[in-house]
Amino acid sequence: MPCMLHDPSAKYKPYTPLKLDNRQWPSKTFGQKPPIWLSTDLRDGNQALANPMTIEQKTMFFELLIECGFKEIEIAYPAASDTDFNFVRGLIERNAIPDDVWIQVLTPAREDLIKRTVDSVAGCKHAIIHMYNAVSPLFRSVVFKNSKEETLALAVEHTQILRQLTDECTAKYGTQFRYEYSPETFSQTEPEFAVKVCEAVKKAWGRAGPAHLDKIIFNLPATVETAPPNHFADLVEYFHTNITEREKVIISLHPHNDRGTGVAAAELGLLAGANRIEGCLFGNGERTGNVDIVNLALNWYTQGVSPGLDFSDLQHVIDVVTQCNDLPVHPRHPYAGELVFTAFSGSHQDAIKKGFEDQALRNAEERKKGESETWDMPYLPIDPADLGQTYEAVIRVNSQSGKGGIAYIIKQHLRLDMPRKMQIAFYQAVQTVADREAREMTVDDITNIFRETYHFGGAGYEGRLSLRSFRITSVPATDTDGTSEDVRQFDGTVSVDGVLRVIRGDGNGPLSALLNALRQHLDIDLALREYSEHSIDTGVDGENSRAASYIELVPTNDRRSSKSWWGVGVDRDIAGSGLRAVLSAANSHIGDRQLPELKLNFGPGGRASQTDVATMVLNALGLELPRRLQSAFFEVVQRAARSSADELPVDALPELFRKEYGYDAVSESGPVCMKSFTLEHLADKRVRLTGDFIFAGSERKLSGLGNGPLSSALACLHEAVQGSLAVREYSEHALGAGSEVGAVSYVELIYEVTIDGLIRKATAWGVSSDEDIAASGLKAVMASASRIGVVWRD
Repeated sequence: MPCMLHDPSAKYKPYTPLKLDNRQWPSKTFGQKPPIWLSTDLRDGNQALANPMTIEQKTMFFELLIECGFKEIEIAYPAASDTDFNFVRGLIERNAIPDDVWIQVLTPAREDLIKRTVDSVAGCKHAIIHMYNAVSPLFRSVVFKNSKEETLALAVEHTQILRQLTDECTAKYGTQFRYEYSPETFSQTEPEFAVKVCEAVKKAWGRAGPAHLDKIIFNLPATVETAPPNHFADLVEYFHTNITEREKVIISLHPHNDRGTGVAAAELGLLAGANRIEGCLFGNGERTGNVDIVNLALNWYTQGVSPGLDFSDLQHVIDVVTQCNDLPVHPRHPYAGELVFTAFSGSHQDAIKKGFEDQALRNAEERKKGESETWDMPYLPIDPADLGQTYEAVIRVNSQSGKGGIAYIIKQHLRLDMPRKMQIAFYQAVQTVADREAREMTVDDITNIFRETYHFGGAGYEGRLSLRSFRITSVPATDTDGTSEDVRQFDGTVSVDGVLRVIRGDGNGPLSALLNALRQHLDIDLALREYSEHSIDTGVDGENSRAASYIELVPTNDRRSSKSWWGVGVDRDIAGSGLRAVLSAANSHIGDRQLPELKLNFGPGGRASQTDVATMVLNALGLELPRRLQSAFFEVVQRAARSSADELPVDALPELFRKEYGYDAVSESGPVCMKSFTLEHLADKRVRLTGDFIFAGSERKLSGLGNGPLSSALACLHEAVQGSLAVREYSEHALGAGSEVGAVSYVELIYEVTIDGLIRKATAWGVSSDEDIAASGLKAVMASASRIGVVWRD
């Protein structure tokens, strides 16, 4: 079986180091000017593909290179095939080449091929003719059987032919030409001979000058990378210091990547005196590829130097290149790989999380001082956002990950900054799943585990206990010495296993009052051990900001318990967020154990549920209450029953309903009344309501426009009311039978008003009936507005 040699020196010879007496490049640094970039994707890159690009693919690629900002593009080897020749002619004839872009075409040193090459670009504005011939000993002796003198003469003769043909083309078509010559296999050539050939070529070209467009381009290819990058830099520096009339020369590099050091060779070669780079996007090319221009350009960018190329939407670049080349970009490819901005390791994740937190503070200080926001992050040399990438994949979680990375994901996607002890608790929940699944945990996996663990994120994740409404009031303490603080009373409605329960408790704050209520009504006996909170910045305005609270609960009789339950709550109100966090933790504590049943009596020994109450209202008043109104009225009934020793006669329900919602009341009896009205349907499909109103005892005649009767009624109300009213829910049904049939309407309004800089929100139902469906809806609006507590305009 073949194997590697124990002593490869018998078969392979090392490179011969170049002796430079005054080597300069190791002490040089990059300045603020990037190199001239040339993309050879459409030529060198294309010839390296198993299936070369079609004209359509080459056109798409060319347009991408223009988008990225390339000003020099090697587009073809026109003499090699009709496809390449026709592609060049097509770009020229369609006028698809921007005026500031130079197209480059390649030709070997052969007269018939040079003529075909010049013909291909005739009529374009700007063209670089790139001619080459191999000059290294191996190619001279083995491939071409030429001496040094014959090799040099070949380059000189064909440069003269090229000069004559381009002069003729310029005279006939006006095309402006520049010349690039490559001593092919430069990195394996005697450096003094490479210089000698290029000196002869420069003399044969005869028109090299110091102006940029007159300079001759000497391209120095590492056709095969056979030595370390420092040796290539030595070769470039030798050429740079020994070529005459250096001011008339552009030194271009064409590194390959056979040793995997193409990028390093290019960078060291630039330090050694080169000022132009030829390469491909993502390093496509023969064997291990050409130097990667994306990698090189972004290396400059991370040093604070604009590379002159735009990769702001790097994913778009990747998509086009992979579509045209039919080659993938490796997940670990610098800057462009799917995983290059990703950390799985727990220690890496923790460092990145802390880095983001520190940078947020630093950038805030920089903004305050009017300074630029700097990027200085562990493990991330470039901001993914600069390349059009998000931070979503910066941290990904598997069984090797730590709590810091998991906390980062929750912070990024749910905007929740968990306290350290909660991070540890949640990490264990994620690790349990990760170990069981033996796979990477996606963002959705982690956020769903969080939602399920802490019953967070809406109705789909609610636990057995959920807060529906609450009121916190402060009452004086009963201590006679006056040293105690006021007592906080919690009165709220909590859903318990889907059934609404009114509970009440006292404490020295909202949280202890709720814990007291849970203890009294549901036999949940827990105490608070840790609490923290933070605001959730919406980035829009302060009015929409919310508060997040984190609660750790322990058994009341064991404050040092090793077992605890964490909870999280979010609300616009800080007290509300804390109360929700308490219930979140309590849900984890109760598990599936049975809770005390609700015992609400309507009459001796009777019980009633929400649907029972709705049925009683239907039987007594003929009203088919909407589900949300059923829930609202059931709370009203519960509170009324509690104030009557848990007993409420069934026949008291109709009157309680009428009183609560103004049902069947005289239309002029409330603070918001409508004595009469007319509705006019306009040509633009809008409705105008004109009516006589009574607002807080004052009579007014108003008119309002809307999309229907209800919105036009709100338009009238807005003339007299501060803040805004909106319909949250509306439903209706027929009432009665036969000739006595009428209609009943249900309207729930939302009212929002700002008083002393504070936003107040309220909701209220209104119910009304009438023979006319429009009238029943308008009257229901007035009934709701009467109950919602509007603030009148002055």
